[in-house]
Amino acid sequence: MTVADRCRQLTDRFELQPRSAEKLNALLKLVITGPSSLTNVREPEAAVELHIADSLAGLELPQLRAASTIADLGSGGGFPGLVLAVALPEAQLTLVESAARKADFLRETAEAMSLDNVVVVAERAELWALEPREQDVVSSRALASTSILLEYAAPLLRVGGSLVAWKGRLSGEELADAAFAAGELQMSPPLAVDVSADLVQGADRRQLIVSEKIAATPDRYPRRPGIAKKRPLVVKQP
Repeated sequence: MTVADRCRQLTDRFELQPRSAEKLNALLKLVITGPSSLTNVREPEAAVELHIADSLAGLELPQLRAASTIADLGSGGGFPGLVLAVALPEAQLTLVESAARKADFLRETAEAMSLDNVVVVAERAELWALEPREQDVVSSRALASTSILLEYAAPLLRVGGSLVAWKGRLSGEELADAAFAAGELQMSPPLAVDVSADLVQGADRRQLIVSEKIAATPDRYPRRPGIAKKRPLVVKQP
């Protein structure tokens, strides 16, 4: 199966708009061949699985499919943010990336793809969260531990909105820490959702973590930039 055929197979699975497969194939070419590309995966057949199929796996969640506003944190090389922008053209995507070089790449790629529903914010999530954002979904892939992601996401979400995080299999310790952080932040206990085995290669090592904002975030959040990583919300050891 060619990469173009694989893109078409994926877009048909999720009943995406006509030309979505063409756009995803074009995005993949920009990402793996462009002079500013940030990915180390240059083989198209591997890249379509790692970047496109994996990003689209989030569409199995109704929270993401129904979202009108999505903030993708630590967007880096553009995944899942740019893929979601193609897949959900009616949604407004904000790609939050603090590294200037990566933010420039995201902006250039979105412009080259004519993705009018994308805005790139070159700022730390904690600073961007100082103003009310009321996002339906905060997404992230391979950015931080779940407890840290919850702290980044909570101030950005509307009540009823959800964090959707692309993660590997979580350890018992990370799950316990995430549940503790969720309680502190007025988020629901994180739920680990398995990815369909026929959708993503290595699905047995991949989960989507979902947590809903159930009440207003306590006023003490967001904390200053860097504090979430320096002093994460974790279960206190006796």
